[in-house]
Amino acid sequence: MKLRVENINKTFINNKKEHKVLENINLDVNKGEFVSLLGPSGCGKTTLLTIIGGFQHSDEGEILLDGQVVKKPGVDRAFIFQNYALFPWKTVKENVLFPMKQQKIPKVQREAKLEELLSLCDLKGKENMYPHQLSGGMKQRVAIIRALACNPEVLLMDEPLGAVDFKMRQNLQEELENIWSKNKITAIMVTHDVDEAVYMSDRVVVMSRDKGKILENLKIDLERPRNRTTNKYEAYKSKLTNILSKCYEG
Repeated sequence: MKLRVENINKTFINNKKEHKVLENINLDVNKGEFVSLLGPSGCGKTTLLTIIGGFQHSDEGEILLDGQVVKKPGVDRAFIFQNYALFPWKTVKENVLFPMKQQKIPKVQREAKLEELLSLCDLKGKENMYPHQLSGGMKQRVAIIRALACNPEVLLMDEPLGAVDFKMRQNLQEELENIWSKNKITAIMVTHDVDEAVYMSDRVVVMSRDKGKILENLKIDLERPRNRTTNKYEAYKSKLTNILSKCYEG
């Protein structure tokens, strides 16, 4: 077991009123597994992801990574935000090198890792460009390789493809799936898109608006790369869509 979510509870207070977002949430993630958290807005997906990342604390319960309690952010967990969060004043190269410099990785190793990552994401020749000169797809690839630069144990993604149009989203799903397949890093992704969840995931966890209650923990038994046109693929989408409809009942 790579990561364990144990009895997580989280309550927010707004205008002196308590709002319980997560109650007794339990989840195990295996090493090298890609798990998606699927559900409507307000079901606690991102809250749970940020607790796993160490960016905020739960009121009760623990996050265990390799058996160790997570108490704060760390280089063992890389986080990809929906808006990419690239430094606009830094080039592609400088953005990717930044986390490695923070870790004080020797220059020779940094440069070698940079070359490896640029090749992995087909960004060779783009290393001296700035974010404003890149397409949405390129920005996303830079965000991904920056996250991978320090060899994290777990990759956490908060709707990483939510800011692009439908066709670009499908293209980036294929690119991200290809990158993940080469690295086999443990990954947890927040999404509200059923097709994206089926295409990307080994397992899909459906959360409801009722304090994040897990309605389904569904294993996706499809070969990679995924073929969106098969009956089995469509059957998974249909099943998840039906389960997701229950989220609006809570």
